Amino acid sequence: MATMNISLPDELKAFIDEQVAEHAYGSTSEYLRDLIRKQRDIEKLRGMLLEGANSGSGRLADDAFFEEMRERARQRSKA
Repeated sequence: MATMNISLPDELKAFIDEQVAEHAYGSTSEYLRDLIRKQRDIEKLRGMLLEGANSGSGRLADDAFFEEMRERARQRSKA
């Protein structure tokens, strides 16, 4: 695991210390890792949403669509 040192104003350090205590994080590092993971997940979701939005129009989800999905599921369960 890599180590990273950061400098923070006293106000931000106090805020982080409060968050660690209030949310029962084991350490400041654990809190910051959680924040970074959450931001990474947000960026990944944003990318997936944009990809979907730019992929063109979708198919109408009518009775025929759902019947086709059920048939595909039946075929997979047989395999």
